[in-house]
Amino acid sequence: MSKPSNRWDPDEGSQHEPASPSATDVGEADGLSIAKSELIAKLADKYPQLAARDAELAVRTVLDAMTRTLVEGRRIEIRGFGSFALSTRPPRTGRNPKSGETVMVPQKRVPHFKPGKELRKRVDLNADDDTESQT
Repeated sequence: MSKPSNRWDPDEGSQHEPASPSATDVGEADGLSIAKSELIAKLADKYPQLAARDAELAVRTVLDAMTRTLVEGRRIEIRGFGSFALSTRPPRTGRNPKSGETVMVPQKRVPHFKPGKELRKRVDLNADDDTESQT
C-alpha cells in the first residue's frame, strides 16, 4: 500500500483554491498588491473552521519565522514558490541630494527574493491570459 503524496502540484492547484486566481481574488481592487490584513481575512474566509485570530496568528508566525531566519543570515527555500536570501551591498560614496555633500554609505544586507520555476511558469501563463483578453 503506497502513501498518498503530500507534495503540492502547481498544475493542479489546491483542492481549496482555483489554479489561476484572478487579480480581484488575491489583492486590492487594482489587483497589484495584497496587505497582510487582507491575507488574514482571506485565510479566515477560506477556512471557516479557523477563527480570524487563529488565521492572524498563523500568518504572523510564518512571517516572524521568515524574518528571524533572514536576520540570522540564513536562506529560506519554499519549493515551487521561491527562495529568500540576503544580498550584501558594499559600502559606497553617495551624495546628499539637498546639500550636494559627499557622504559614505555603509555596507548593508538586503533581502532578495528569487521566484521558483513553478511560480514563474504560473505567473507567465496568467500574464499570457491577461494580454489575450485585452486584444
